[in-house]
Amino acid sequence: MKKVSDILSFFLKELNGYYPEKEIKSLFYISIDHLLGYSKSDTIIKSENELLPDFKIEFSEIVERLQKKEPIQYILMETTFYGLPFFTRRGVLIPRPETEELVDWIIKDNENLEKRYLDIGTGSACIIISLTKNLNGSFYAIDVSPDALREAKQNVKRNNVDVNLEQFDILDSDLDGLWDVIVSNPPYVLESERKYMQQNVLAWEPKIALFVRDETPLLFYERIADQSTKVLNKNGILYFEINEKYGKETVDMLAQKGFVNIELKKDINDKDRMVKAMWK
Repeated sequence: MKKVSDILSFFLKELNGYYPEKEIKSLFYISIDHLLGYSKSDTIIKSENELLPDFKIEFSEIVERLQKKEPIQYILMETTFYGLPFFTRRGVLIPRPETEELVDWIIKDNENLEKRYLDIGTGSACIIISLTKNLNGSFYAIDVSPDALREAKQNVKRNNVDVNLEQFDILDSDLDGLWDVIVSNPPYVLESERKYMQQNVLAWEPKIALFVRDETPLLFYERIADQSTKVLNKNGILYFEINEKYGKETVDMLAQKGFVNIELKKDINDKDRMVKAMWK
């Protein structure tokens, strides 16, 4: 690699067989934006610019790690979620585009309202920070993982928002306080679904944030719903991101516990991915 125009050829050659060509190009554009601050048009306009030695080394290191199927978000230690910057270090779940749809739903439902929000299993804090940036009220988040909370605190600081963070095991402790909105994207991937997952997820992302036993697929949803019946204000709302296989089961469970106005919503890929329920 001597010039900017050589970088894409290098990515395509070295990552051929590891990823589809379209994905390789996406990884290239993410990398060049991160290291050089170049947009797609910049890579054309500045294609003849000489590439400094330090950048050659950094691009080579990125490709080496991509060959090991390490997620680009962990390599660069950052990603964008709902238009906001987030640190993403190994040990914390990488924010997903599907979760942006959940955030968008909550924001549209609660615009111009002053409410108390609680995010259960916050991880990187991408949900609660995005809500804080777009809504009015008080914002709280809990997680069982010390690693996740360290990352969450860094992301709160990076985005200059006011979020109260606390280490808390929802399966082992009872919630307190009163809340208008509770949101959770808990572990919902079945152990039996491991065989269908890509290596860049299985080998790198935290198992504690992903998997539940096949025998108890709604473990977290049932516990959170039970706790929510005690701490949600009248007409308070519970939002979940869910496993697409368990949309009907999740809706039925919430109805049995006394929730009303339950909505099951599909994501952009036409999969049952989100549920909303009101506590009367």
